[in-house]
Amino acid sequence: MSAVAEKESKLRELRDYGQSYWLDNLTREMIETGELERRVNEEGLLGITSNPKTFADSVKSGDRYDQDIERLATSGKSDVEIYESLMIEDVRNGCDALMPVYEETRGGDGFVSIEVDPRLARQSEATLAAACSLWERVDRPNVMIKIPGTEEGLDAIEEALFRGINVNITLLFSNERYRRVVARYLWAMERRLKHGLPVDGIASVASFFLSRIDSLVDELLEQRALPACHDHEHMAKALKGHSAIAQACLAYRSFREAFSGRAWEAMEERGAQIQRPLWASTSVKSDDYPDTLYVDSLIARDTVNTMPEKTIDAFTDHGALEADSIRKPSEQADLIMEQLEAMGVDMAYVAQRLEDEGIQKFIQPFEDGLAAVSKQAKKARSKKKA
Repeated sequence: MSAVAEKESKLRELRDYGQSYWLDNLTREMIETGELERRVNEEGLLGITSNPKTFADSVKSGDRYDQDIERLATSGKSDVEIYESLMIEDVRNGCDALMPVYEETRGGDGFVSIEVDPRLARQSEATLAAACSLWERVDRPNVMIKIPGTEEGLDAIEEALFRGINVNITLLFSNERYRRVVARYLWAMERRLKHGLPVDGIASVASFFLSRIDSLVDELLEQRALPACHDHEHMAKALKGHSAIAQACLAYRSFREAFSGRAWEAMEERGAQIQRPLWASTSVKSDDYPDTLYVDSLIARDTVNTMPEKTIDAFTDHGALEADSIRKPSEQADLIMEQLEAMGVDMAYVAQRLEDEGIQKFIQPFEDGLAAVSKQAKKARSKKKA
């Protein structure tokens, strides 16, 4: 087997172990050049998410969007409408490329995610309206609408699911919030059944953001390490790089508990799908840790791992492929949480701070992309007037 074939086989084997490999940066270029189709056929890619930063970079650095921006700008569209139209076209074409996967897996995979305007993260009704609009405009059964799992977003998430919209819940940083997200999913399916509506064909994932947890917790541990106290300093060092995986293990445990038992089995018999945990933010932020940390340690059945290209390359080159590898760190998850608490690390504070920062990190590339579109649109309108 060639080196290339061996790497591709490694990604495909994740599927044999029950984990779906998704990519986190849909671009128009990868659609037009056939790269997306190649990844599906050769690497076993099962899904992809659109990324506002990648979109912004494409608009600023290339000319693939120029003609569309000029056409839309001179037809009277606002800058926001142009931005959304371009993203929607890319996502629609991505959905078409992944439709064979969606059909092969009977709606289990083959999804393309697009996020609502992140500036609405604290506005429930506006988020729901935006989600419904994107769902209708993309008009593909294998699109997923990304909604932040904020306190304000919970109602929008439940109502979107109740209306039959596929939802990718993002920005999850704690098992406590994850459990509430799962409860909303189950209640949405229960509501549909009570209203005589089908539950088959509705898909959802709950995206747990990993590397950001370790980055903040490691920073807090450094602040709490006391050089004068050897045991204290030793524990702080020992805990670094373990908090995110421990949280993911607890979430996976909650997932298994929620999607088992008679109540769930009865719902499953009616066609309901499990809401899979999705491991996001899987590129390590510290050179102290293996670059495949959030892949090697979290191979688990009925999960998704969304990887950036750098992490994909690292995993195919030297990552460890082990069935149900999540079992090993899971055995230590409770102890790690106890030790973090003993060190004075408040994980509720960590989750809230990361959520607040995460919203801003979503907003910034969105506004960068909008600014890039506005600049091009302004040129087009000026050209028309001249």
